[in-house]
Amino acid sequence: MAAVCQVTGAVPGFGHNVSHSHRRTKRRFDPNVQKKTYFVPSLGRKITINVSAKGIKTIDVRGIENVVKDLLAKGVKL
Repeated sequence: MAAVCQVTGAVPGFGHNVSHSHRRTKRRFDPNVQKKTYFVPSLGRKITINVSAKGIKTIDVRGIENVVKDLLAKGVKL
């Protein structure tokens, strides 16, 4: 599963692991992306989307209908 949130657009960040001796190796900071299923009354069916924890909170605040409307306007296939 790609580490990209469909709601907020969060993508992995990059940085370094820093050891005790201060050697640096590359690493990835992945967003907390979960596969969630929501029922959308306007579509009359369930949709499954990849959302981060912040995206889930956004859906709780704005409502699934408004979020789905914005996703469809962006051209995301649901």
